[in-house]
Amino acid sequence: MFTRRQTLASLAALPVALVASASYATSPMIYAPGGVAINGYDPVGYFTDAKPVLGKRNQAVMWKGAIWQFSSARNRVVFESDPWALAPCFGGYCAFGVSNGLASTTDPNAWRIYDNKLFLIHDLETREIWLRDIDAYIERAKHNWPAVLRQ
Repeated sequence: MFTRRQTLASLAALPVALVASASYATSPMIYAPGGVAINGYDPVGYFTDAKPVLGKRNQAVMWKGAIWQFSSARNRVVFESDPWALAPCFGGYCAFGVSNGLASTTDPNAWRIYDNKLFLIHDLETREIWLRDIDAYIERAKHNWPAVLRQ
């Protein structure tokens, strides 16, 4: 049984513990340099145009703490209807990096739609390595996500 003093000391330490655990995360959930996801590219464009399409500032939404830009009002509406299905996996961090326990940068031109999901990769050379065993890398990345954000 705790004494009153021990109980009060435990309660006083609680906010410090909560702040410490909340500040443990060092990377935001969405990779968004300058606050803009995918460096301003339209996530829907990867699915509809099969290529990176630059978004417009006047066709943007805030989702998960990042600004997402779209090439058209239609793409913006499509994204807003189901952002989880259209946003890149692993918060837009490099899928290969996440599979190796790292939250690393991505190049909007190094991408792949696989199993109807968008994956971004660090660069074109790394994408070629990732493509050699996509399933294994995705499974490893799923295991590491989102813990890699706290490293």
